[in-house]
Amino acid sequence: MKYIFPLLFIAIFTVSCSGEKKNSVENVIEQGNLETIRAKRGELVGEQQAINDKIKLLDEKIKTLDSVKHVPLITTFKAEAEVFNHVLELQGNVTTKDLLTITPEYSGILTNVYVKEGQKVTKGQTLAKIDDGGLSQQLAQLKIQAELAKTTYERQQRLWEQNIGSEIQFLQSKSTYESQEEAVNQLKQQISKTTVKAPFSGTIDDIITEQGSVVAAGQSPLMRIVNLDNMYIETEVPERYVSDVTKGKSVSVNIPVLGKTIETKIRQAGDFINPANRTFKVEVEIPNKDKAIKPNLSARLKINDYTSENALLIPQSVVSENSEGEQYVYVVTNKNAKGIGTAKRVIIETGKTQEDIIEVLKGLEDGAEIIKEGARSVRDGQSVEVLKIDEKN
Repeated sequence: MKYIFPLLFIAIFTVSCSGEKKNSVENVIEQGNLETIRAKRGELVGEQQAINDKIKLLDEKIKTLDSVKHVPLITTFKAEAEVFNHVLELQGNVTTKDLLTITPEYSGILTNVYVKEGQKVTKGQTLAKIDDGGLSQQLAQLKIQAELAKTTYERQQRLWEQNIGSEIQFLQSKSTYESQEEAVNQLKQQISKTTVKAPFSGTIDDIITEQGSVVAAGQSPLMRIVNLDNMYIETEVPERYVSDVTKGKSVSVNIPVLGKTIETKIRQAGDFINPANRTFKVEVEIPNKDKAIKPNLSARLKINDYTSENALLIPQSVVSENSEGEQYVYVVTNKNAKGIGTAKRVIIETGKTQEDIIEVLKGLEDGAEIIKEGARSVRDGQSVEVLKIDEKN
């Protein structure tokens, strides 16, 4: 009797193993029956789902019992609406319209130079004299002839008024007098060209031709005059900014050589697009009370081409891009008193950039808490712990 139960157990175990072996994956595959194989697969999928559900229950229980939270440590900042002044950075040169190299209007010997380098002069002041080549003597003779013609005309006019003499004699004397007057005036204009005068008030920057030299009209440079009161910066702006860079826009001008920064405005924006480089010219006025700014100095310009009164600005370093080309950031939601929250991926639409800052046009709300340090190591829906809230920059 004592051997019956062991033998019975062995028999049941043998039958069970035989059944499991008969229903094993390998045996089902060897049978080659499609319906049997599908049935076996469904059985295994059901077992897998049951196991996953049990694992999930165990994980949730572990979370409630485990006192040590293994969550990423991050820092955040809050997105706050602020004024955003975007600037276009360009290079320019200082210049002035009151900068001129004076050339003579008359050819001859430069007999006198009345000014020195560095001397201040006023508009119309005589700067130099060129030998007139005998025109003064000719003028004196013409004046004598003109006086005679005038006397003859006046006498003939009195006689004509008394109905004495012929009309032709009166008209001839009048014509002769007027011709002599015109000849005198023309010669005076010719002689005036031998005197070099200042076209505007300024400073004699350089005496180029020395006294005694022979000069040619319109060719020989005599001296350079400059006025530092009306200074401006000229630069070329790409055509895509034609509607943004306009007269009156604010400009920050930095002149590295002088270590000086000036806040000013655009005084003129060109209406012509240069077809060679697709740019238009812009003039920026600069005050120069101390006369420290000189022509041809290099300047760096920051032109305000865009302003938003309520812009959400974030560092470019926290912005990522997915495989579809969409930009996104991670924000913290459902944060509790201990700083534990959930990382949420938010798709955003961005606008202009300024250095390492970028403007967010869509996707973020004012006050959103954005992950800064640790943004690259979190996943959507993951629990995170906020160590501190930083300044965004």
